[in-house]
Amino acid sequence: MAKQNVAEQFVDILTRAGVKRLYGVVGDSLNPVVDAIRRNPSIDWIHVRHEETAAFAAGAEAQITGSLAACAGSCGPGNLHLINGLYDAHRSMAPVLALASHIPSGEIGLGYFQETHPELLFQECSHYNEMISNPEQMPRLLQTAIQHAIGRGGVSVVTMPGDIASKTAPEKTVEHALVTSRPTVRPGDDEIDKLCRMVDEAKRVTLFCGSGTAGAHAEVMEFAEKVKSPVGHALRGKEWIQYDNPYDVGMSGLLGYGAAYEATHECDLLILLGTDFPYNAFLPDDVKIVQVDVRPERLGRRSKLDLAVWGDVRETLRCLTPRVKPKSDRKFLDRMLKKHADALEGVVKAYTRKVEKHTPIHPEYVASVLDDMADEDAVFTVDTGMNNVWAARYLTPNGRRRVIGSFSHGSMANALPQAIGAQFVDRGRQVVAMSGDGGFAMLMGDFLTLVQYDLPVKVVLFNNSSLGMVELEMMVGGLPAYGTTNKNPDFAAVARACGAYGVRVEKPKQLQGALKDAFRHKGPALVDVVTDPNALSIPPKIKADMVTGFALSASKVVLDGGVGRMLQMARSNLRNVPRP
Repeated sequence: MAKQNVAEQFVDILTRAGVKRLYGVVGDSLNPVVDAIRRNPSIDWIHVRHEETAAFAAGAEAQITGSLAACAGSCGPGNLHLINGLYDAHRSMAPVLALASHIPSGEIGLGYFQETHPELLFQECSHYNEMISNPEQMPRLLQTAIQHAIGRGGVSVVTMPGDIASKTAPEKTVEHALVTSRPTVRPGDDEIDKLCRMVDEAKRVTLFCGSGTAGAHAEVMEFAEKVKSPVGHALRGKEWIQYDNPYDVGMSGLLGYGAAYEATHECDLLILLGTDFPYNAFLPDDVKIVQVDVRPERLGRRSKLDLAVWGDVRETLRCLTPRVKPKSDRKFLDRMLKKHADALEGVVKAYTRKVEKHTPIHPEYVASVLDDMADEDAVFTVDTGMNNVWAARYLTPNGRRRVIGSFSHGSMANALPQAIGAQFVDRGRQVVAMSGDGGFAMLMGDFLTLVQYDLPVKVVLFNNSSLGMVELEMMVGGLPAYGTTNKNPDFAAVARACGAYGVRVEKPKQLQGALKDAFRHKGPALVDVVTDPNALSIPPKIKADMVTGFALSASKVVLDGGVGRMLQMARSNLRNVPRP
């Protein structure tokens, strides 16, 4: 039997860890690894047009499957392109292994062609970042990297010079069992007892939920019923907690709606469940706060805590709920449910008034129709910016749908590459990229990846010919909009030129038919919808110092706008409120 080289051993270990694909762009230093993949039937090389796409696609695959995904970049500029997608994956706790191939090992440190230092470049966006400098480090170094990515939730980077990849792997190496899933973390009894006492002593409890409530929907609902608590959520918590929720009071934050803000400020105990909600201006500073999180470094970094609980949300609630005393007083919960319904009634007109005749088309209307027509188990990938607004307010979660975006890193151009990764996981599942024209144009070259692999991704392009969120930021800051206008082509014609299905929509009455035809099409499709750049209205009370960029806010008000089917949910929940 022929001896393996290091590249072949590297690929074999990836397949043992469950990796099905390696996303990347080929290059000389990567050639030994790509050739090893060519000869291994258990893994595919996915040729994208830009390495940033490779990292975003791997991150999306990891978020969909919960398993390790992988990407690669050739030496110097190739692996440098990975960094934006790796930052996003790392901040999303998506287990991703990145291979940064390197210049010849004997030339490192001598200013060689395309030389960079990956071990420095990727330090901040990884849990583990090391270089294989000799064959004897394999397979232990790669196994360690895999365990960091899976065990801690995030990115590991392995740098490997091309000449090392071609060398013969050691005959006798220790291969131990690989970690392929994460354990649950249970808080200690002391913390559970303290939390139990705080809940029992509180008259008004509010839960605010983030992505850490994934898999804990039933436990959150059971606890909310027992203590009669309103349940609000952050954007990343929406898909996990809003559906089948009779205690829902909406979302807080700059894109928020409903009564979540009031519920978090008018309680006397706020429990943050699995959220690293960054907008501390929306959190209260005069109520008791408990935070539950599986990542201890996140505890207390947004607000002053009265109790920090290190634990998985589901396991924590399973321990806590049987111990707390049931509450019978629903006054606070019912008042928040009514406030929530009233708030949604007040803004719903923003997208219903003459919307089917308005040209350019209201983007709210596009999102609402898309929500109605998409499959019940669809995966939505959402570009940063105004598309975050439409996704937050119009996409209806149901426990089967997924909504993925660059919600923590806030990168442009994420929707298309994330859709690539999501669609490779399951070609039969509907994947919809909610793209903005600015984000789509930035990585438009990878629309060709959809065509090359005949991936049936449906790109719904919200085309307002501007960087809408940036324009809004400038307006709120008292600045005239400048440098935000895009001179766009007919994107539907571009899609057709690439060999995909493309249709342009300029009138509201064309929208449903265009989406229906695109969804019916078996291959990749793009629906270019010309939308109103002035769609989002601003509350009259907003001041110039209330918003500084998309990621920071000193404001305690939220932007106005429609809310889609969430109004129906609020009305339904309101029926449970006893009438006097």
